[in-house]
Amino acid sequence: MATASQSPAESGGNAPRESNLLRWSVIALLSLGMIIAYVDRTNLSVALAVPEFKEFFSLTDAQRGNLNSAFFWSYAFLQIPAGWLVDRYGVKFPYAIGFFFWCLVSAATAATRSFGQLFTLRFLLGVGESVVTPASMRWIRFHFSEKERGLAVGMYMTGTKIGPAIGAPIAAWLILSFGWRAMFVILGLGGLLWLIPWMLLVKNDDRARETAQAPKGGAPPVSFGKMMASPVIWGTIIGTFCYMYFVYFCMTWMPAYFVERRGMSLNSMGLYQFFSFGGMATMAAVAGWLADRRIARGGDPVKVRKAFTIAGFVIASTEVFGALSESHAVALFFAVFSLSGLGLATANYWALTQTLIPGGAIGRIVGIQNCAANLPGIVAPILTGWLKEKTGSYDAPMQAIWVFLIVGIAAYVFLVRKEYAPKST
Repeated sequence: MATASQSPAESGGNAPRESNLLRWSVIALLSLGMIIAYVDRTNLSVALAVPEFKEFFSLTDAQRGNLNSAFFWSYAFLQIPAGWLVDRYGVKFPYAIGFFFWCLVSAATAATRSFGQLFTLRFLLGVGESVVTPASMRWIRFHFSEKERGLAVGMYMTGTKIGPAIGAPIAAWLILSFGWRAMFVILGLGGLLWLIPWMLLVKNDDRARETAQAPKGGAPPVSFGKMMASPVIWGTIIGTFCYMYFVYFCMTWMPAYFVERRGMSLNSMGLYQFFSFGGMATMAAVAGWLADRRIARGGDPVKVRKAFTIAGFVIASTEVFGALSESHAVALFFAVFSLSGLGLATANYWALTQTLIPGGAIGRIVGIQNCAANLPGIVAPILTGWLKEKTGSYDAPMQAIWVFLIVGIAAYVFLVRKEYAPKST
């Protein structure tokens, strides 16, 4: 497999060639697929802020937290198997099958009549979506060099922010216009249209690219076990968990926080969700591009991407100022500012992993990191619901976010270092 600093052409002259237009078109398609995935995983959070929905299922705060976490029990723990799946069978068909399955599951949520049915379908939604990130990151690794990868990852990762940004207002509008059952059907079945360009544009050429990019002689590849013994991996796991704790709080409980703590209407809540995640999406793409430019001018890839990552965490930690303020204007400003600032880290912490971890099975490595990225999808909603129920307010849940962000900064400062990267012996 090519090292992180090589392009497909540099790592093997026989790699299948593609035009830039096709490569970036697939990046746009991968981003769109992630938008649809996030719309389908966040629509329940909007429904949980609707009094009629809560009353229909007779939901307590603890049950709301459990429902928000149901998706992540399957999604997080299937990341490593999903990584193995795309390493073994390629990207195109496993992704297509998973996409088709999760769209049907999302639409079927409209037919639920009990808490148990809701929980089961959200669990199955996680099964279908588990292939998304391992497949997408594997495709990017084989088609973009180090000096292009920040922008490519940044453009792809904008989907993780645009999805919640547009998902909340769209779901809110559909619920207000047609009811919550129609909302699930429209968003679920509408996503199936994505499969048409995917099947037409993407080639099933993984094996050819692996052969072309395999190292010719030199040091043997680093073993999977040695990678897992590296402080870099564990620092990445901790940092990724802390980054995503904040994101998943915003995805699962922020709609209710805006409505219940700050007294906003459902439509106004959707607007602030849009600006928060929309700002994060913009910063993710811009920061990825800026890091690429600095690297192309001779900057050290590890230092550059690490600096952007830590800066994102620092800005995100300003969320605590809004959480402790009684002023709604101050709270809403920092809700947007802190999450947007975290976008500095988005593309760069993913690209940093590929820079520091040479060779190996990229699908499985990404699966491990994405498992860490989605465990907070279980922890954040449950811990938030528990803290809110015990304290009777959102203050403790909001302060917990700040603690996790500080731990994330420490992980990247002390553990994710070039000298700790695994090397062949």
